Amino acid sequence: MDLNYVIGEMIGELNCGHAYINPGELERAKRVSLGLLGAEISRDKSGFFRLEKILPGASWNEKLRSPLTEPGIEAKEGEFIVAIDGVATNTVKDMYALLVGKANVPTEITLNTKPQLQGGRKVVINPLAEEYSLYHYNWIQENIRKVDEATQGRVGHIYIPDMGVDGLNEFSRYFYPQLDKEGLIIDDRANGGGNVSPMILERLAREPYRLTMRRGSTMIGTVPNGTQVGPKVALINKYSASDGDLFPWGFRALGLGKLIGARTWGGVVGISASLPFIDGTDMRVPFFTSYDPKTGDWIIENYGVAPDIHVDNDPVKEWNGEDEQLNRAIEEVMKDLPNRKALPGIPAPRNWSK
Repeated sequence: MDLNYVIGEMIGELNCGHAYINPGELERAKRVSLGLLGAEISRDKSGFFRLEKILPGASWNEKLRSPLTEPGIEAKEGEFIVAIDGVATNTVKDMYALLVGKANVPTEITLNTKPQLQGGRKVVINPLAEEYSLYHYNWIQENIRKVDEATQGRVGHIYIPDMGVDGLNEFSRYFYPQLDKEGLIIDDRANGGGNVSPMILERLAREPYRLTMRRGSTMIGTVPNGTQVGPKVALINKYSASDGDLFPWGFRALGLGKLIGARTWGGVVGISASLPFIDGTDMRVPFFTSYDPKTGDWIIENYGVAPDIHVDNDPVKEWNGEDEQLNRAIEEVMKDLPNRKALPGIPAPRNWSK
């Protein structure tokens, strides 16, 4: 461990964002899983626990299921959890003490509209091992709803969590169904990096050079296909990292639109796979980076990508659901909509006799 620390400090002198040393063989305490319910819960003065908010989740995705929303459970906000596996919740200081080791384990909970055991109904759920995915999914859905309502459905919203498999899947899921939107907000905040930003930028930068139609339809097709025509803005912050740094740099270089938010992380020197170590240590050595083809200068490293419009989210407002960066993005894309050049409609039939 001490040697790892020394090597880490030596690597740190390189001033590169991607330079890591992680220990191999270590004594680690056994972790005990805690079952989570996908809900915000408060303690009532009666000693029982009240369901304040149930996170909706997405029942079609096993990773995004919300236990209290599954078929047959019919839990409602405002109800009380009065017992877990037969133990009254008003007999413990913390309800979660009754959920230790219950992650993904069928667990009986007793719900009641009143803070009492009498008249309660028993249901069996499978508590979650983690709730981050559920909170994150609902944050994204809420942002999509905000943008849709604020723009009367004219502007789309796409959140890209990283530049790997998950990020590409999320981009595909939300980009193609919104090709008919007049504008787009692409959210790169807290992007964990990867290597697919060129693929995403290529799709965002597509411009139609030919239009198509078919008999019996008023739909207009574009070549290349999958082309969204309209103003775009990108949201960034200090957690937009690695390929999440390179995405906004490319967004600006391609002239796709304004960058809004805060300066990105600033680490684009890439890494190789680790060399093999006998104790399983993982060491990543910086191997490659990028530079500007116009100026010939190095880019991004140790500085990041600065926004065109700087907006820092106030933590208190953000905690209470007000996203000032997203609000500004909506404002800016709506300003640009009047300048949008819509695709021409299908022309009248040609008179070939002339």
